[in-house]
Amino acid sequence: MQDLNAILLVVQVLLSVSLIALILLQHGKGADAGAAFGSGASATVFGAKGSGNFLTKSTAILATLFFLTCLALAYMSSHREGPASLVDSIVETQAVEQSAPVMKQTETTTDLPPTVEDPAVDAAPAQTDLPPSE
Repeated sequence: MQDLNAILLVVQVLLSVSLIALILLQHGKGADAGAAFGSGASATVFGAKGSGNFLTKSTAILATLFFLTCLALAYMSSHREGPASLVDSIVETQAVEQSAPVMKQTETTTDLPPTVEDPAVDAAPAQTDLPPSE
């Protein structure tokens, strides 16, 4: 499902960029007056009138595909699996934590030396690697 979402997102971006490019390639209504007075607009690749139909149909097709991918992405995002909100995901994790068994610690063991309050420490001489003081 994630792969299809990523593919649709890439197609959406490509369609939007190409749609912007096609719209910018088209000439406005005021550009026809310039062609009548001999400007270079009549010497286009598609001819004086041929570019209007081709670019218009291409723009309409790309716009339709753009809207279809928008609808597909909206449908996929609204029908995804998992919790509907952040609060639901927190409630689910708390329920899992509460259902897990709790282990009781009876005795703590550490690798630390005994504390001064231990009577066995007071009776034993202190052993150090330092030479005796004079």
